[in-house]
Amino acid sequence: MTDTTLPTSEAPRSRTHLNAGTLVAAAGAVAVAQIGLSIPAVINGYINQDLHLSSTTLTWVSDAFLVPVTLLELSFGVVGDLFGRKNLLAIGAFLMTVGGLLGFFTPEGKVAILLTGQVIAGIGAAAIFPTSVAMLAASTHTVKDRAHALSIWAAALTGAGFISPVIAGVLARIHHSGSEFASWRYAFLAMAVLALLSGVITLLGAQNTAAPEGRSLDWPGQVTIAIALFALLYAVIQGAEDGWGSATVIGGFVVAVLGLIAFVAIERRVSKPLLQLDLFSNRMFTVSAVVTVIGMFAYLGTAYTTSIRLSAIQEYTPLKTSIGFFCLNVMGVVLFPVSSRMLEKYNPGWVLAGGMGLIGIGDLVLAAIPATNLSIGAVAVPLLVIGAGFKIAVTSITVVAVNSVPTNKAGMASGATSMLRDLGLTLGPAIIGAIALTNAANSIQSTLDSTPKLKAAYEGLLAAAKGNPKLEPVAGALQSGPLGQNAIPNPPNPIKDVAFHALSHAYGIGYLVCGIAAVVAALIAAFMLGGRVHNDAFAEEID
Repeated sequence: MTDTTLPTSEAPRSRTHLNAGTLVAAAGAVAVAQIGLSIPAVINGYINQDLHLSSTTLTWVSDAFLVPVTLLELSFGVVGDLFGRKNLLAIGAFLMTVGGLLGFFTPEGKVAILLTGQVIAGIGAAAIFPTSVAMLAASTHTVKDRAHALSIWAAALTGAGFISPVIAGVLARIHHSGSEFASWRYAFLAMAVLALLSGVITLLGAQNTAAPEGRSLDWPGQVTIAIALFALLYAVIQGAEDGWGSATVIGGFVVAVLGLIAFVAIERRVSKPLLQLDLFSNRMFTVSAVVTVIGMFAYLGTAYTTSIRLSAIQEYTPLKTSIGFFCLNVMGVVLFPVSSRMLEKYNPGWVLAGGMGLIGIGDLVLAAIPATNLSIGAVAVPLLVIGAGFKIAVTSITVVAVNSVPTNKAGMASGATSMLRDLGLTLGPAIIGAIALTNAANSIQSTLDSTPKLKAAYEGLLAAAKGNPKLEPVAGALQSGPLGQNAIPNPPNPIKDVAFHALSHAYGIGYLVCGIAAVVAALIAAFMLGGRVHNDAFAEEID
């Protein structure tokens, strides 16, 4: 690529040139945001056993962070343009500090404090992800400089996803004065300390940039899309616990539909919409958007299923669980120099299809390996394949999106793709958790109904627990859902083995769903994008 000057929305007189402080601040902030996103993966089992959560609440531990990122990322991009990116990046880091401290100081039995911390940290990450990219783009004015800066940003993101599970696993080995499993809190303390350091570095070393021309906050659009997406996710997650026919779940789906209709109506009428819907009149962009949502759903659904399988079903320690996530993330580091060259050499539509195909193959293999196989080696190779597929796919998603629209809409297409990518990531744990937990609960109940002796022993334990301080926590865990029923050993839990096998089968279905979704995304990309999205302007990825 030649050292061509890139167009910029910054006024010429206010142009800044990238300094080391800004680069370090942006890379450090996005690393912290990715660490926050990744932390629950290896400690879900300890969180479940320490706080005695319902199966659905455990899903919320991950999604409480992801939902704000999905809902607010586009709006924070506008806020940074209007009011300055340096302070917004620092505020995002400090919010993650507060969220991490709330997680660390969560008292026993007070899951609401942990969830509040996750929401606050997620809001901080929603500010960091778009702002860190915009700061680098605003301070680089040639293809070469911007490519170099964004490569470092991407390396920080990938590296954080790679080391975060290991850090959480190691810290969970430190003794905590609480219960046997209370050491999960140290991972959130580490996030808080790193986020605080990131905020200080940003304030001391980063340059401030803004681009308010032509930008405005579309509050009606933001409120309606936030309501629609939150209602959808709430209904999907709670359906497994409240029942799919319950008033709250049906109401959630109704609110989601009405909110989405209102959002479309508003965006068609405002002069400066949050999301310009005419992007979707471009068939290639629409297809790439569908592939993005399906593919990212498959990937994080896989990560969530792996987290539950290793930590909550097989009851691996956080450090041993981190081996699985090492396998899932290491290919992002290994393939980092390769993926961009693949996109330069081959049509990006075919590259995207290949990445999705690898995710699908890995998931289908995992679906055939029951949790009764306790060896970490059994899942290592499929996870490596999925990690390679994800790296290839996620690198090509933005290229496919921006190359399918005119150059003057490339930035907007990139922003919309980021929102859709995060929506897919958020839907992964929500939908897979709902499918697996519903299936496991039905299987356990069916076994109890068909085995009177086992049912009598189970109900006898629950009856004996009433008024018994030693057994009341056991009864609470057993009544919390399939994961709680698997967490209590036998004795005293007579349905431990039933719950284990039900969860093994149910989360095998989770892998199967993710695999089918990834294969569908690969086929769509191959037939609808392969050979059609041309790579004659690879540099537009960073425009």
